[in-house]
Amino acid sequence: MNHTITPSDRLDATFAALSDPTRRAILVRLAKGEASVMDLAKPFSMSQPAISKHLRVLEKAGLVSRGRSAQRRPRHIVAKPLAEASDWLENYRKIWEDNFQQLDLLLEELKSKSPGKEI
Repeated sequence: MNHTITPSDRLDATFAALSDPTRRAILVRLAKGEASVMDLAKPFSMSQPAISKHLRVLEKAGLVSRGRSAQRRPRHIVAKPLAEASDWLENYRKIWEDNFQQLDLLLEELKSKSPGKEI
């Protein structure tokens, strides 16, 4: 079976992975540098297997990769999926910004037509 991952699939996986606070905290930690599962589990009150499950979700979304250094399997953050999600959100930020600018223009127009009144 040939399953091609579309940009929409990647975006779905990224946002699904980011929906959990533990996974977001893991990404914050990995943004500072690579870390082992043991290192990543330290600040949380959960087991290493639980952290490993979160890491599998992050790896499946392409947000984290696993390296190999002797017996260690350090995890690294992968920025590309986050950049794609940021680009997707940026399009909506521009729409909202345009809407606010139109609202500002409307308010200024109303103020000029009704000087001295609160709008």
